[in-house]
Amino acid sequence: MIAASVIRDLQALLPASAVLTVREDVAPYASDGLSAYRCQPGVVVLPDTEAQVIAILRLCHAARVPVIARGAGTGLSGGALPREDAVLLGLAKFNRILRLDPLARTARVQPGVRNLAISEAAAPYGLYYAPDPSSQIACSIGGNVAENSGGVHCLKYGLTVNNVMRVRAVTMDGEALEIGSEALDSPGYDLLALMHGSEGMLAVITEVTVKLLAKPERAQVVLAAFDQVETAGAAVSAIIAGGILPAGLEMMDKPAIAAAEAFVHAGYPLDAAAILLVEVDGTNEEVSDAVLRVHDILAASGATEIRTANNEAERLKFWAGRKNAFPAVGRMSPDYYCMDGTIPRRALPAVLGGIADLSAQYGLRVANVFHAGDGNLHPLILYDASTPGELEKTEAFGAKILELCVAHGGTITGEHGVGVEKIDQMCVQFRPLELQAFHAVKAAFDPQGLLNPGKAVPSLHRCAELGAMHVHGGQLPHPELPRF
Repeated sequence: MIAASVIRDLQALLPASAVLTVREDVAPYASDGLSAYRCQPGVVVLPDTEAQVIAILRLCHAARVPVIARGAGTGLSGGALPREDAVLLGLAKFNRILRLDPLARTARVQPGVRNLAISEAAAPYGLYYAPDPSSQIACSIGGNVAENSGGVHCLKYGLTVNNVMRVRAVTMDGEALEIGSEALDSPGYDLLALMHGSEGMLAVITEVTVKLLAKPERAQVVLAAFDQVETAGAAVSAIIAGGILPAGLEMMDKPAIAAAEAFVHAGYPLDAAAILLVEVDGTNEEVSDAVLRVHDILAASGATEIRTANNEAERLKFWAGRKNAFPAVGRMSPDYYCMDGTIPRRALPAVLGGIADLSAQYGLRVANVFHAGDGNLHPLILYDASTPGELEKTEAFGAKILELCVAHGGTITGEHGVGVEKIDQMCVQFRPLELQAFHAVKAAFDPQGLLNPGKAVPSLHRCAELGAMHVHGGQLPHPELPRF
């Protein structure tokens, strides 16, 4: 619990409506998108100026009270899971676009601005913000930086880190930092890249300057159906090997296709074992040439059906099915567990086969949705949390998927982050010396470990415990994670 004196000090800093302590008021902040785990925060504070953020952090630093920053709460790894002994610092009121410069093609925004709102504001100038996670209608740009989010167009246009020029952030002791610049490069260590994917453990972001791109003259989507998931996976590598860099290259298997079609009516072929969505963009001439080449490669790769979106409305409908795949799958099962791993493209067929084997082993259905172009997998494990032991079985299944990714040269996350969900799998991917380096970076910014403690990087003691348990054939539960 948080001392009453700390809460009184917070109430002295902020308006009464910006300090939440009543159970009914703090309950909505008990979890992020990983709702299987939840905890009542000790107190929720909702500042609306950087000066207030600085004052809050200085107060908590002096009182040795942990702070957990939270954006829109759409994260899927428990990165914003609160604690009873911590202050939850909500940044939802930081929702203004401070400056949009169409000539420099930049936008300076507060961290609570929705991802999609940037493109909506830039649209009158023929510009847009490229990273487009499926949650872009709700997720915030500060959270995108914290998790280094991607999206369906990250294959060509990169992740958040490739589209941010500068951030302003406040350290745990209340020091404001300017990291990066609006120039193409800045001297010193690349701290801007370090902030991306840092999961709120190094500093609290208060401002972000993003790059804007000119809308391409034309974009067109090719939909291809396959009678085997592995064949579709092999076609992904064939497209890239053919010298084509699609703007988006997405894959869905039969259960995901059925769910999305029932939800969105995108016109997906329901008899297909898998579909690929291949989008190319650029000038009219570039797109026309690329579409023909994509058709040839897909036909040679064994596609049973190939369609091209005939107009912009059909293109958007094809993408609507993919972008709504997660909520669509939610209609198939009482609960689902969204995984996030990344593998080399060449390993797609083998890993897909491995996931199918694990599905049979654990007796749990899986709907697969992939950013296939960059090897980012999103298997959705279907389960029923009301059945005793099924959540634990689902977690064990998910852990095996992540270990399968690592075994094929991949990584345990692509864009959702580690949070609390994958913290044990960090012990699988990294050696003790590497984890020590991560802890050293954390200590350089936050030597007392007060920012988002217990997330993203496991203790060496925890990894040693896990190693001992694996030797003896056992398994440890997640540490200190309250169940829903």
